[in-house]
Amino acid sequence: MSTSAHRAPAIARPATRPFAAFMELAKPRIVLLVLFTGMPALLLAKGAMPSMRVFWGAIAGIALSAASGAAFNHYFDRDLDGLMVRTRQRPLPSGQLAPAAAAAFGLMLAWASWVVLCIACNPMSAMIAMVSIFYYAVVYTVWLKRRTPQNIVIGGAAGASAPLIAWAAVTGHVGLPAVLMAGIIFMWTPPHFWALSLYRRDDYARANVPMLPVTHGEPYTRRAILVYAVLLVAVSLAVAPLAGLGALYLAASAALGGWFILGAWRLQRDPATPRAVSLFRFSILYLFLLFLVMLVEAILRVRGA
Repeated sequence: MSTSAHRAPAIARPATRPFAAFMELAKPRIVLLVLFTGMPALLLAKGAMPSMRVFWGAIAGIALSAASGAAFNHYFDRDLDGLMVRTRQRPLPSGQLAPAAAAAFGLMLAWASWVVLCIACNPMSAMIAMVSIFYYAVVYTVWLKRRTPQNIVIGGAAGASAPLIAWAAVTGHVGLPAVLMAGIIFMWTPPHFWALSLYRRDDYARANVPMLPVTHGEPYTRRAILVYAVLLVAVSLAVAPLAGLGALYLAASAALGGWFILGAWRLQRDPATPRAVSLFRFSILYLFLLFLVMLVEAILRVRGA
């Protein structure tokens, strides 16, 4: 059956200035969260503040690579976005920008990320950034998202690259603490998006995207959210001894993780839509606060060095 038969009803969107449309392509709020997950690694990699060139070069390179992946995501998902109520007003399905403009924008951002990281940091960090863009744009968006209910599980690696890029920018290699920091984001991604897909199930079904609630049902999805919440907390706690994080981080990680698990357990017991919405929103706050405390610990460690 043609997907056009299920297209979400069009709603006229006021004309948007090109600059605002391109900014939307870059998903700036997501870029800021990605940046935040990379900042602790910049300080913890050597237990000292890196040079200003490396610090700001890594920040810029991570932001540019994340924005590039977002632009390519808009480009490759433009057909699906037009079918979903949540995304039909994005710049490409709404006609605010041409698809070629989005692709060119993504390429320009990727090139800028490569140049900045190579010049300010090192080729290793630049290579990780390029792999992350390819993984998000092609492996996840083009392949996994449309073919398997494990799309967001395997694809979670796409959003977990910031600590790896940051660590490599400072040291020239990737250390185990950076891998575990990335592991936090990797484990966080499935319950975060599955909570969203529980109350946006009809959208994903309309676009024929095999998200877990569509393929395996909502009870199975709620159980999976709880399992991944437990795994997420375990990984978040494992970071502490290897990265030199202290009692503040451990306490915050345990408290935030306990609340996350409690929310997932409540969602399993009470499948009401507000529970899924609440868990989805808390998951964003969880990641922000966890890395905020990690950053504070990193700053304290640097000042005490």
